[in-house]
Amino acid sequence: MTEATEKQPFESDHSCDRESEILKVLGHPIRLKIVAGLMSQSCNVKKIWECLSLPQATVSQHLALLKNKNIITGRREGVEVYYQVTSPEAIRIVDAIFGDSFTCH
Repeated sequence: MTEATEKQPFESDHSCDRESEILKVLGHPIRLKIVAGLMSQSCNVKKIWECLSLPQATVSQHLALLKNKNIITGRREGVEVYYQVTSPEAIRIVDAIFGDSFTCH
């Protein structure tokens, strides 16, 4: 690159607003665990709260926020709703943190 075409540090056409918003949401450990777990498979609420050993109401509140921020979506199958991560930005962020090392115990 020449000096004329070389970008200076911190110069970017990308605003980073979406990534910043996602980082705020994922700043809570429960939401980070939920998103990391949902990256490997879609799950219903029962599977998530069993996996995390948390009350169903707590998990539902976190899922609602993640859904509201367009990080996850829910797919209805009969009476169950299965959640999956749909935000490419969230996938990149969580993958940068955990890679393939996150598992539900």
